[in-house]
Amino acid sequence: MTAESGGFRAVAVPLEEAAERIELQPQASAIWLELDRDLGPELDHLLDKVEANAVLDQCPAVITSPLPLIDRIMARVTDPSVEMLIDPSVSERATALALAMARRSAGDRLYDITKEPGAIRLQQLSDEVSRIAATLARLSVVPKEQGVEMPVPATGDVPAVSLDMVRQVIRARRLRSRFFDEELFADPAWDMLLDLLQAEIAQHRVPVSSLCIAAAVPPTTALRWIKTMTDLGLFNRRADPHDGRRIFVELSAGASQAMRRYFGEVGRLAPA
Repeated sequence: MTAESGGFRAVAVPLEEAAERIELQPQASAIWLELDRDLGPELDHLLDKVEANAVLDQCPAVITSPLPLIDRIMARVTDPSVEMLIDPSVSERATALALAMARRSAGDRLYDITKEPGAIRLQQLSDEVSRIAATLARLSVVPKEQGVEMPVPATGDVPAVSLDMVRQVIRARRLRSRFFDEELFADPAWDMLLDLLQAEIAQHRVPVSSLCIAAAVPPTTALRWIKTMTDLGLFNRRADPHDGRRIFVELSAGASQAMRRYFGEVGRLAPA
């Protein structure tokens, strides 16, 4: 197991006993939850326990799962100390463990997270998202009000954007993979912005799992981008009013208007 190979003491229990174990051992340095199936209401109870433990006890947690369960998990777990991994590799598990141990509030072992190879990639990801956020902020003139959802105007100084135009851009981006290695052009932030703009214009809802697919990168990487861009105010999370086990992701008002202005500028640059 990843934890044991890293020199940490680990106690493994079946999923059905995990919620009770969390209650009996509140002083754990971290929680590692391996999900391989939907346990129904038991899964909701377990996820609530992990979330509560992270919030109240400041105990970081790592949850691994297959992609089909991600909407169920994201609907109940929002604390930033909980790391999500989708079908992770060994290196992704090691990096997640290092991050969890680095964030713990107490423990008997110090861990230098800067020595983890994954930490460099996470810093690059953070820097790239910050750059995108700054660019969108310059394009948008709408002030951001914390906790207040602002409507996106369809007229006025915000250009109208056709659904067909956005779809053509997305198709053109995907066409590159027929001729080049897809990883050469990986840009999950932009791909997700395009997908959410397309959904907004078409009046479609986008669950987390669908947005991960649109990002065209490994799901775990996509989840980190979604979280970071949500923290920066570019994405909003919205609960499904008909299904408490699912949430949707949408563009924030400022990001939506910035994307529309971007397409307006691109349209003016296009040859007549």
